[in-house]
Amino acid sequence: MSSFEITGGYELSGEIIPQGAKNEALQILCAVLLTEEEVAIDKIPDIRDVNFLIEILKDLGVKTEKTGPESYCFCARDINLDYLLTDEFREKGSRLRGSVMILGPLLSRFGFAYLPKPGGDKIGRRRLDTHLEGFRTLGADFQYLEKDGVYKITAQNKKLHGQYMLLDEASVTGTANIIMAATLSEGTTTIFNAACEPYITQLCKMLTRMGANIEGTGSNLLKIHGVKSLKGTTHTMLPDMIEIGSFIGMAAMTRSEITMKNVDLSQLGNIPQVFNKLGIKTLQQGADLFIPKQETYEVASFFDGSIMTISDAPWPGFTPDLISIALVVATQAKGAVLVHQKMFESRLFFVDKLIDMGAQIILCDPHRATVIGHNHQIDLKGIEMTSPDIRAGVALLIAALSANGQSTIHNIEQIDRGYQKIDERLKKLGAKIKRIP
Repeated sequence: MSSFEITGGYELSGEIIPQGAKNEALQILCAVLLTEEEVAIDKIPDIRDVNFLIEILKDLGVKTEKTGPESYCFCARDINLDYLLTDEFREKGSRLRGSVMILGPLLSRFGFAYLPKPGGDKIGRRRLDTHLEGFRTLGADFQYLEKDGVYKITAQNKKLHGQYMLLDEASVTGTANIIMAATLSEGTTTIFNAACEPYITQLCKMLTRMGANIEGTGSNLLKIHGVKSLKGTTHTMLPDMIEIGSFIGMAAMTRSEITMKNVDLSQLGNIPQVFNKLGIKTLQQGADLFIPKQETYEVASFFDGSIMTISDAPWPGFTPDLISIALVVATQAKGAVLVHQKMFESRLFFVDKLIDMGAQIILCDPHRATVIGHNHQIDLKGIEMTSPDIRAGVALLIAALSANGQSTIHNIEQIDRGYQKIDERLKKLGAKIKRIP
């Protein structure tokens, strides 16, 4: 288990290029299974989860060629479906939650798929009902193969059939999976309460270039008219909005001046506005996002004077993946904030590490924490800690960069799952960080 050693209290400065979007990459990579033709993808982030999914695709028989530092070409002409019943697939598929998104393409193209229990962050219950109910509505049957330890999902007569469905939650991965399943189905599939994050818009645009017939892209009401086949295409990932939000928070906590290159504000939803509520300035400069140095940042209050609440919500609301970052940033704000994580009941449990560092936080319940900011009058202190998941790990890293003294963060493989060579990139900004094998 590797670790980071961080000496905090140093100001950062310079330019950084956000990586390609992790959450987009996981579904875009699975979409290559929908066609026999070549699909070229650019801005693929070099992170553990994405690399692991590419490895699974290779094992399935997808021909993979790295054509540049962040570019790949894929061809899923000859798929080895027998691999899905191997112990290796069951083990690998259970380690990566994103592997669940191979189900839609395989069901759509071949009429069946297998599902091991998926893995991912331990941040609370993360059910797959939206995926599975969507497949069932399209005409899929489920059977547990006890001998192989997997579920077999089969399309009746090897073909899915378009239907109307109202999703029980606006799940991003669930919506993506159902869209991919519907593209080669017979008839028209209508999805109401669909997730409409930029990741879904990107997937719909890519599938449309491949020959899919999709109406309502960018909205929560999608109509997919099934087609007989899809062709190859090219695709470029968006910059990762979660990484962008993380760097905004990092700049504020370390009182630094940072420029993020090639950031499209139109794809960030209300992320800049939420950080603005915490008193953090963000300035668009051409194609770049500039975070000026601030010695202090003051939390806004509601019009009636009540305490500011930061909470997550379906797009275009504030993404739950940045709740941990907003919370750690609030520890050095001027003022108090109630942070409400609505989606996952275990995502705030990392705050005990921040309390050990000197932060003033009251954990009200598994979903809510009240943060009383220090206004940079009292520094956090360096401690030894362990990263519980990707986003909490980066929040702890931000806290360590701003803290007085040395911190050690263990289990940084969690951070590597979502952030590309984060230590090397931070060193270029002036951070004192060292990776310990």
